[in-house]
Amino acid sequence: MPVSERQLAAFADHHTWRIPFDTSPRHLAGPGDARHVTHGLAAAGWTRTTDPLSPEIVLCSTDHRHTLQFDPQSSTSAWWRLRAARTDAEPGWYAEFGELVPAEVLGHLTDALITPPPREQADLFQVLESAGWRQDTQHMADSPDGMCHVELRRDGEDALAGWHVETCEPGYGTPIGPRIWHAWFDSRTPAHLVDAFVTALADPAPLQRGMYERTAHHSVVQQPSLLRPQQVVEAHTARLDALRAQARAVRRQQPKAAAAPAKAGTTRATAHR
Repeated sequence: MPVSERQLAAFADHHTWRIPFDTSPRHLAGPGDARHVTHGLAAAGWTRTTDPLSPEIVLCSTDHRHTLQFDPQSSTSAWWRLRAARTDAEPGWYAEFGELVPAEVLGHLTDALITPPPREQADLFQVLESAGWRQDTQHMADSPDGMCHVELRRDGEDALAGWHVETCEPGYGTPIGPRIWHAWFDSRTPAHLVDAFVTALADPAPLQRGMYERTAHHSVVQQPSLLRPQQVVEAHTARLDALRAQARAVRRQQPKAAAAPAKAGTTRATAHR
């Protein structure tokens, strides 16, 4: 499902008239434009499987293993749900994200999902420390303003650990106040996807939002951006072109990877005979 010219024009119309303001910190910038996520996956060949007239969007990967659900009518605090089905070689996994998660941060994760993983895994607490976050315990770090928390949680002593991210109002007489948004990754979520999300979240670079963005937190700092509206649109289009090219490159390599197990199986069968 490639992104059509009409869809790109609608994105451009939405952003061209809006003067961008640099908005920080990222975890308080509000959700922004969900098309940072959906357009990226569509450019990589993901297809929509839900009614086009429904507010719910379900996108499915080309191999039918991964699905992303966006449900603004959800009865829970999770508006985004990302699932991977189990295969013979890999376990299934699940991640969810709250209504006000910044789309650019979530988009960084979905970009990582459709591109080859890096050879080396990042140390997330070192990444956070380098960005000015403070590590409260061995398994938890807080943003400089104390409103966003990244934690590696275990359900029990012997259980695998899952990552939990939570942005909350300041606590008044308590450690934290009401929750603004959350992200949760189960213990089987590939590490490079969690790395991509947390690295993008901690990036001190501002996000672009409209002035007095309604869904941004009242404490965000906004300054007129050096970017022109057209540059925001051009950056979006360039990203889609890069993702489309990367997805094509990955698909070209898949038949070669698929041929290897068949050859091994033939060898074992010959040896057995």
